[in-house]
Amino acid sequence: MPLLSGLGHFGFTSYFVLINSKETYSKFIKSEAKRLGFLSCGISKAGFLEQEAPRLEEWLNNNYNGQMAYMENHFDKRLDPTLLVDDAKSVVSLLLNYYPTEAQNQESFKISKYAYGQDYHFVIKEKLKEFLFSIQENIGDVSGRAFVDSAPVLDKAWAAKSGLGWRGKNSNLLTQKVGSFYFIAELILDIDLEYDHATTDHCGSCTACIDACPTEAIVAPYVVDGSKCISYFTIELKENIPYEMKGKFDEWMFGCDTCQDVCPWNRFSKSHSEPLFNPNPELLSFSKKDWIEITEETFRAVFKNSPIKRTKFDGLKRNISFLE
Repeated sequence: MPLLSGLGHFGFTSYFVLINSKETYSKFIKSEAKRLGFLSCGISKAGFLEQEAPRLEEWLNNNYNGQMAYMENHFDKRLDPTLLVDDAKSVVSLLLNYYPTEAQNQESFKISKYAYGQDYHFVIKEKLKEFLFSIQENIGDVSGRAFVDSAPVLDKAWAAKSGLGWRGKNSNLLTQKVGSFYFIAELILDIDLEYDHATTDHCGSCTACIDACPTEAIVAPYVVDGSKCISYFTIELKENIPYEMKGKFDEWMFGCDTCQDVCPWNRFSKSHSEPLFNPNPELLSFSKKDWIEITEETFRAVFKNSPIKRTKFDGLKRNISFLE
């Protein structure tokens, strides 16, 4: 139980009766984040993301979202969490490492590392439920909502505002001596907390991600045309992949990690410690021939509870055929 875990961590019940300050609330929240296995935790004051508004508007006006029409919905809510959660005062940003211990067969079609294990939505949501329950049990009357890549929340912007990293030239959040192979999640709460500060940009003159992108989707530093990204073509796009992209996918059949793999900060990546992110052994050992000959029955067995189910069997077969 979360309460018992919290009690064990702090030592005695009466401690929680004395929790009465923003500083103590914040320390407790960050301690719980660590206990639950999160890599980092940062906190920001909930409010309108003024700097993000023109960027998001321009990105949408340029149709960089492609057929991801949902990105056009809830524009105001994306920029202001107080419209998502009643009386929201704080955004707690969390990072969860997914960098794998093992890699795929190098002579195979490639899958993005985040999809090696079980669907992160479910894994992280369970952690967030326990987290919110622990906050309510130990701090008191706190209301809030948990989010993980499933609602109109600009997670990278909030994580950067909370000091967990900076937005890299590939638009991913980057963290010094950690890299970028992590998921981002949020708790939006109706309590005031002690707030963290944004860090500085440490990309410098590096253009490794821009130079390496197989489809030239990074159209300018810090700007990604989502409609040119391999992840978009292999996951989001439901129709046939445009023929002009033939030969540009560098063997990626689900997602793409190229801009992360070449980022110098990812030399610091360390393997995750979440058993649910461990891959099915078949996923790692499959050859190109195995993928080409995969049956729907095998697909269901290998990718049970996997993010890859999002593209469905027919979608994966389409991607594989495009690579042949």
